[in-house]
Amino acid sequence: MSTTLIILAITCVVSFIAFNNRKVMDDLILWPPAISRHKEYHRLVSYGLVHADVGHLLFNMLTLFFFGRYMEGFYTSQLGAFGFALFYIGGLVVSILPTYLRNRGNPNYRSLGASGAVSAVLFGFVLLGPWQRIIVFVIPMPAIIYAALYTAYSMYMDKRGMDGVNHSAHLWGAAYGVLFTVLVNPPLVLSNFLGQLLQPRF
Repeated sequence: MSTTLIILAITCVVSFIAFNNRKVMDDLILWPPAISRHKEYHRLVSYGLVHADVGHLLFNMLTLFFFGRYMEGFYTSQLGAFGFALFYIGGLVVSILPTYLRNRGNPNYRSLGASGAVSAVLFGFVLLGPWQRIIVFVIPMPAIIYAALYTAYSMYMDKRGMDGVNHSAHLWGAAYGVLFTVLVNPPLVLSNFLGQLLQPRF
């Protein structure tokens, strides 16, 4: 079984358990005081295993399913069998760290969901296939156009901060996905990206 499917299966199982078990949710969710006061560092990863509701889970896992398998192939070829798992876990940690640092003294703040790591996967895919067509709410568009719209929307909503969604994690996850993917093999990734960028396909 692929790493992508293993991550997907674990996330779904844990999320469904947490939907019906408040203690599991409380033990895994990102709650900053639990980290700063009680050193529960596992929460920097475990928050990505729980979700707010079925819709939240479904959106993240569908995105992971469609783009994760492609990125898994790339990371396996570059870093070995555990390359994609390393990339994904790194995405969870890096995408949430700014949020944690900003709220580490706030007992009322909580965050959950795999969106930051999924954004890393998606933007890694954009870097490798900028003109690949993706479907966004039944609308087909090149991946790089979607990435630009997604980034602009996330920045706008993060600045407004009124919808209860951690858009900061989306942005940091996206940045991590691009940077990590480049650093894995700069000559290969950058030459591929620039070469494809100069040959647009709509």
